Amino acid sequence: MGNWKSYLKADPTEWLLEEDNPSVRYFTLLDILDKPEDNPEVVDAKKKIMHTGVIPKILAKQEPGGYWGSPLNFYLRGKYKGTSWQLIILAELGADFKDERIKRACEFILENSQDPESGAFSYISSKEVSGKKSGNKVSSKCGGDHERVLPCLTANMTWSLIRLGYLDDERVQKAIKWLIKYQRFDDEAGKAPDEWPYKRWKRCWGERTCHSIIIKTLKALAEIPLKSRTPEMEDYIAKGAEHMLNHHIHKRTQPPVKGSFKWLEFGFPLMWKVDALEVLGLLTKLGYKDERMNEALEIMISKQNPEGQWILENTFNGRFITNIERKGKPSKWITLNALRVLKRY
Repeated sequence: MGNWKSYLKADPTEWLLEEDNPSVRYFTLLDILDKPEDNPEVVDAKKKIMHTGVIPKILAKQEPGGYWGSPLNFYLRGKYKGTSWQLIILAELGADFKDERIKRACEFILENSQDPESGAFSYISSKEVSGKKSGNKVSSKCGGDHERVLPCLTANMTWSLIRLGYLDDERVQKAIKWLIKYQRFDDEAGKAPDEWPYKRWKRCWGERTCHSIIIKTLKALAEIPLKSRTPEMEDYIAKGAEHMLNHHIHKRTQPPVKGSFKWLEFGFPLMWKVDALEVLGLLTKLGYKDERMNEALEIMISKQNPEGQWILENTFNGRFITNIERKGKPSKWITLNALRVLKRY
């Protein structure tokens, strides 16, 4: 490939640098223009992330204990408005992990969602389970319920916590080891494992490999600097990347004969969902350049408009605390992610 910008119908960089979205401006300066972290423009953009746009709107609704809504409803019943979901969005948007409000949110999730025994994250606290059994509501600090850990939640929380400065925390390291230990890379449906942790989630994890879990774990491991990756992490990355390459990124079956067309509707933030752009972003971040990526890459390139912008096609807007961009309109986030892929590849 020649100059990566030759694949654009127009150059949207100046649009991405507009100050209405300081997060996109910050990442564009870093990832597209290769400005260093100490560059004055970069420093200014990073500072404005906490004061302009989506992040201050989310933080304005945070409770003093570091959570959003009810402290017990941080995942399922507070879906897309609960604490775990806010952590994902804050991490995606580049929130400052030195901010005390961010630290409180991270500590709340670690104290209430992480299973102390395994290191995985649960959708419900053990105190809530015991409170239901006794007929009492309990909201004090506690760990996540061991029997209700979720692999996709574990991967998302691990990635979010790494982005928010917790990579070296022993609790996050324990979660990483859990993800690596229990991940499977099989394709064919078969007899679901009947032991913990698979038995409760056979539909989404037990019978065959769930691509969402592979991708969200790859996302977490890709966030770890090379010098900090263990051989076990590198082994997972190699297996996970090969699994997705064998599926030509967006294909359902192996050999890849049928596309997962929802994966070709690009969204942000994806939360637990995945799409082809996210996978291309991860593989190129990890240094992969493989012909099995080409079909998805060509589809990605074809989806830009005459201004070199990509459209927000998939969204949870209306279910968030505050909307993020508008469905059917040009998206700075999707455009930034597409430019990252082109530039790396």
